[in-house]
Amino acid sequence: MRTSERFPWNWGATASELAAEYACDRYLPGGGTAAMRAVDVDAPADIAFRWLCQLKVAPYSYDLLDNWGRRSPRTLTPGAERLAAGDTVMTIFRLAEFEPDRELALVPLPTGERLFGPMAVGYRAVPAGEGGSRLIGRLCLPPGPRTYLLACGDLLMMRKQLLTLAACAARTYREARPA
Repeated sequence: MRTSERFPWNWGATASELAAEYACDRYLPGGGTAAMRAVDVDAPADIAFRWLCQLKVAPYSYDLLDNWGRRSPRTLTPGAERLAAGDTVMTIFRLAEFEPDRELALVPLPTGERLFGPMAVGYRAVPAGEGGSRLIGRLCLPPGPRTYLLACGDLLMMRKQLLTLAACAARTYREARPA
């Protein structure tokens, strides 16, 4: 999978994050281009990953656009962390595989593929610094005329999504620590 440090292909990902292999890469036959997004989280990776599990419940991006105007929950939904391959995620994706406390790989359901074409999406939570972590998102797109436009749209949506999830994880961590 080809990656680039240039706009709109990268927002916030480091060189090592760009070069890494992700589970979602296996789900786009024939290769293509990966758009990467990453953000620092003021919480440990296990808490950040738990918030990634919330994608089963809501998209956490611009709720007016991708959640029919309903606000994505700002508290953890009990049971959302129990993952199984085949789970519906963000209403248009299926959980293809996961590594507990680390990574999710998603592929579009038929509705999502009709809307956006073939693709694969991955999310990863990794430790970083003292008690912090990184949330990394990867969108794998096939070659074609729509690839650049999809990467631009994804930059807006996934950026907001990762920032929202990072803020929720940081708040969860702050509230769980003893005073």
